[in-house]
Amino acid sequence: MASPATLLVSIGHQEGALCTLQAATAPHSPHSPQQLSHTQAFSASRSGSAWHGPGEETEMSEPAGAQELEEERKAPGKNPKEEESRDLSPLSSGKPRPERLAWPGLTRRETLREMALHSKLSRLVEATSRLVQVEQTLLLPLLQQHPLPLHPKDSIEFRNICSRMALQREGQQFERDLHEAHQCLKTIIEKLICSLAVVPSDSYIPVRSALRQILQNLLAM
Repeated sequence: MASPATLLVSIGHQEGALCTLQAATAPHSPHSPQQLSHTQAFSASRSGSAWHGPGEETEMSEPAGAQELEEERKAPGKNPKEEESRDLSPLSSGKPRPERLAWPGLTRRETLREMALHSKLSRLVEATSRLVQVEQTLLLPLLQQHPLPLHPKDSIEFRNICSRMALQREGQQFERDLHEAHQCLKTIIEKLICSLAVVPSDSYIPVRSALRQILQNLLAM
């Protein structure tokens, strides 16, 4: 029979696995395109306008490119209205817009396979979190009165699997580790239920019911 200290060791490894799983489910923050810092915005404003002292006339200087364009439009044989309409013509529907080419990652859609993996991983996180909560709030107080056979090695193995998942968050190896972590957590819960079944005490009924509910949600993957 195991003491409460053994359960605390198991809970500690499960909490470590939970932290690793939560880090794995955190989405990658996309880079915000075309976002200037205060320093960049300040530099840009200075380059586009002239700075004058008090009492001086504030006159915006035209860029050289604008002056050349204006001279071309005034040249003989060119209609200024035609040039303006040509400049303001929308992009052809068959050509991709420049902003779409510059940030192809923003238009990337999540595949069904990725969605299924993310859902499975989220359920694993939820089941682990719920298991730790039940062990801390329900099982640990009862274990001080009625010792149970526990298996902390399974929790150690579960944490090791989750650590491997954190190193590689995609690919076939990640899928295999995710499946293995699912099976390992399932084994932990089933062994706890079996250990509680041999105890002739009604005080463990709420714990068994909570563990069965966690197992049912986990198997719903």
